[in-house]
Amino acid sequence: MDHIWTSDPEPNGEHPVVAVLALIAIVLAVLVIAWAGLEVHGTAHIEAVLTEQPTPAPARTHEERQVDEAVTSSRFATGLSP
Repeated sequence: MDHIWTSDPEPNGEHPVVAVLALIAIVLAVLVIAWAGLEVHGTAHIEAVLTEQPTPAPARTHEERQVDEAVTSSRFATGLSP
């Protein structure tokens, strides 16, 4: 990394200090955009998602479970499973 502080530009014509400054500017821009989004929209929706209690899955009947098993087995048999 010694060559960053020299005055010789890279073969593409860009000085390494310019590249480092560009990366810093990109990171700062992303942080400012994220901060502005939080200021505009607030954090209420994030807090609501984090504090809500999970709801239990509804109970399924024996017939619904059989249908799900049949659909899953036919999916595997035809090669359409994810």
